[in-house]
Amino acid sequence: MSTTTPLSQRKALVLFSGGQDSTTCLAWALDRFDHVETLGFDYGQRHHVELTCRLNVLRELRTQFPAWRDRLGEDHVLDLRLLSQISDTAMTDERAIEMQANGLPNTFVPGRNLLFLSFAATLAYRREASVLVGGMCETDYSGYPDCRDNTLKALQVALSLGLDGPMTIETPLMFLTKAETWALSDGLGGPLLNALIIDHTHTCYLGDRSHQHPWGWGCGTCPACVLRATGYEAWLTA
Repeated sequence: MSTTTPLSQRKALVLFSGGQDSTTCLAWALDRFDHVETLGFDYGQRHHVELTCRLNVLRELRTQFPAWRDRLGEDHVLDLRLLSQISDTAMTDERAIEMQANGLPNTFVPGRNLLFLSFAATLAYRREASVLVGGMCETDYSGYPDCRDNTLKALQVALSLGLDGPMTIETPLMFLTKAETWALSDGLGGPLLNALIIDHTHTCYLGDRSHQHPWGWGCGTCPACVLRATGYEAWLTA
């Protein structure tokens, strides 16, 4: 019989990069859980600017949404730059973004989400939380296999067994299009939340914060920007 402290079903840890998807997931968690903490990763990403943007998003959430302020707890950042040492991808190296022979874009960092969630589960266990929230999606996405629902269900089982207690992985965006993600954030926080997402979050793989578009900041041409822009237009015209 396990003698460990029971993990709280009312505490959640959100994998929070500071992008549109993770900000929407953070709002989703704040709307549902009594206590929510956030976790970011420094893994040598080209869009390292997201680590600054995420702090701006947290500040604005606390300022603009008083009902969520008391639920939003500690923020954590883990150094996982070892990923850039063992990866050979356009997400961590200065190179053109292109498709590979295996049908995946060269922005795919093998094992990234598996490592992120494993470290997140370790932190959640120490913080006595039993729910991990991530923005993974297999609808409008780049085809990354570690974003698929089956992958995350299998990982949830492995984490729960390895920690000798239930560790739930929640993925609110899994079966949503990008247009539906814009609609979800609008439903959670109204125009104020979507304005925050446009002004403060970061999605662009190239780390471009010099070009502002109706949907936010970015180069406008990388896969992440194209998905975000296309979803925004589809949401406006729905």
